[in-house]
Amino acid sequence: MDLGLTGKLALVTGSTAGIGYAIAEGLVREGARVVVNGRSRESVDAIASKLNAISPESAVGFPGDLSTAAAADEVARRFPSVEILVNNLGIFEPKTFEEITDAEWERFFQVNVLSGIRLARLFLPGMKRRNWGRIIFISSESGVQIPPEMIHYGMTKTAQLAVSRGMAEALAGTGITVNCVLPGPTRSRGVGDFVEAMAKREGKTFEQFEPEFFKKVRPTSLIKRFAKPEEVASLVVYVASPLSSATTGAALRVDGGVVKSAF
Repeated sequence: MDLGLTGKLALVTGSTAGIGYAIAEGLVREGARVVVNGRSRESVDAIASKLNAISPESAVGFPGDLSTAAAADEVARRFPSVEILVNNLGIFEPKTFEEITDAEWERFFQVNVLSGIRLARLFLPGMKRRNWGRIIFISSESGVQIPPEMIHYGMTKTAQLAVSRGMAEALAGTGITVNCVLPGPTRSRGVGDFVEAMAKREGKTFEQFEPEFFKKVRPTSLIKRFAKPEEVASLVVYVASPLSSATTGAALRVDGGVVKSAF
């Protein structure tokens, strides 16, 4: 199936590893051009080179912390014709509620929520002029089922749902869609490292620990395993395409059935 992405320009924040990289690669394989983002120039250049090996001149790097206004202004200045914005940048950290300081609440909001809001605000005028665009927030099932071990993270993922729905309402009748994609437990770099550390503390391999994790920590999962980043990326790439034109204002779950609801 041709998704109609050839020549489209996408910015994927936090795209040097995990879900972000899988999205960037998926877009490149569909013919899109991608701005790769990460904090380290070395990692950004390496990923851009890797993507250009798949499809020549398909990727360019932008090293910078896009949770800051200065970096957001710079990426918008350098790439004003971005048509697809994938707000994947995010952080997480298990911590009990009593231990979460005011500064940490603010940091999680700045990185996970405000970064995407700011970029959407910067790129939206160009999308409006073209009457076409895709804004996608990578939220989480944790925005629906708040994890008690990281309430601050869950709060930011719920906020993304509110922002994306409100933006979609404000853009009704245009060729611009705004959606949230909600992954469930996914073996991305950060989650993989975290779970492997948990497994090691119990003297087990990741493979030995995985069934136990889904029995105790995410018992509502229907696939009973961590999703692969590529499985999440497949949905995101479709939502980024012209074929998804009737999908907007939606919370699209790729959570392995963790959220116990048919709706």
